[in-house]
Amino acid sequence: MTAAEAPVRLGREFNLLWAGQTVSNIGDKISIFVVPTLMILVLHASPLQVGLVAMAQYLAIPLLSLVAGALVDRWDLRRTLIGCDLVRAAVIALVPAAYFGDFLSVPLVFAVVAVVNATAVFFNVGYTATIASIVGPDGRVKAYSHLEASRTTSDVVGPAVASGIYVLLGAGALLVDAATFLFSAVQIRAMKPYGGGGGRQESMWRRLAHGVRLNWTDPVLRRTLQGTLLANIGGPIFVTVLPILAYRGLGMSVGALGTVMSVAAAGAVAGSLVAQRVSRLLGPARLIPWSIFLHSLVGLGILFAPALPAALVLGATLTLYGIFMVWYNVSTAAVRQARVPSRDQAVSHAAFRTITWGVIPFSVLAGGIIVDALAGRLGILGASKLTMVGGTLIGTLFAAIPLAPLHALLRRERETAPAPQLSEVSTT
Repeated sequence: MTAAEAPVRLGREFNLLWAGQTVSNIGDKISIFVVPTLMILVLHASPLQVGLVAMAQYLAIPLLSLVAGALVDRWDLRRTLIGCDLVRAAVIALVPAAYFGDFLSVPLVFAVVAVVNATAVFFNVGYTATIASIVGPDGRVKAYSHLEASRTTSDVVGPAVASGIYVLLGAGALLVDAATFLFSAVQIRAMKPYGGGGGRQESMWRRLAHGVRLNWTDPVLRRTLQGTLLANIGGPIFVTVLPILAYRGLGMSVGALGTVMSVAAAGAVAGSLVAQRVSRLLGPARLIPWSIFLHSLVGLGILFAPALPAALVLGATLTLYGIFMVWYNVSTAAVRQARVPSRDQAVSHAAFRTITWGVIPFSVLAGGIIVDALAGRLGILGASKLTMVGGTLIGTLFAAIPLAPLHALLRRERETAPAPQLSEVSTT
């Protein structure tokens, strides 16, 4: 086996980080499942209120991401991630405390979700910079494939675990999520110090402007930004309205929806396991537009319910939905990180998330408002399906357009790159 063919080793530090995130991802899926279930079945929230709490899940991204990128750029990355995990563990535990103390309310859930996700903004920015610090360029596709495998595995385990624990403990299921954040903090604490603070010499606002410029002046980064922004207008509407469709439109039980989501996510795990192979076969830049187009297109599968069994329709739709999203995430991360210097990863990712995720709070709120407005005439089932179809058509019709030329653009760059000078060629 030649050196070029030798498998890339990601190392102890990545393995510790990966283990912590694998467990934490399962906890995240518990919250994602339990919070809307509590809203709909315990607090009897309206679609508008469900949309408002979903908005809280994303509101911090446009408000804090740029600032988080500049600040995390200055902070010790390891300590930042540990602090974020500890804060999230404490805050998420407030929901079961409020439930058992008989003061749980929609405003409290909104506040908890907003704080948890504000902290997550700082964690995710630091996490991306951490990957760039501890994994070399040759290992990043493999690293992100591992992370996507963990994420999609948590999609399989999380809903089934969440529905089972919810049946047993009700709101107490969220204590499991709090415990997974503590586990993640312990894993990161065991890592060796690995950097951070690269942006301390520049003013915060200069770093913010630099992150935005990186994403806009580079033609490849700009196109991934535009495509992801368009996809994030419609996709979150689909995901937010899904539990309303399942519980109130199709009459599914908590256990049935949890099982369907877990079975569906098993297909996404298979997608993550072949993501590297598909990426090598097609090339990451060619895979990006196809994966986002197909990811959006398969959302139209909900139209087959209830003519076909609801569990079958949602299972098949969500399986394909997850597979193509994994391919998009792996390929986009590999292409973007290859074009950004390590010291700029935090601020670049922060700017990218601010712009592409900044639309999500308004999208999910719009989803709740539209279902509320249409339910009187179409019923919950018809209103939910129409709203979800509208969301998925935005991604199908528009998101892939700016992404389609990526492969040709990168090929032209390689063809026109200047040949190395004789003095730059090493000799032995």
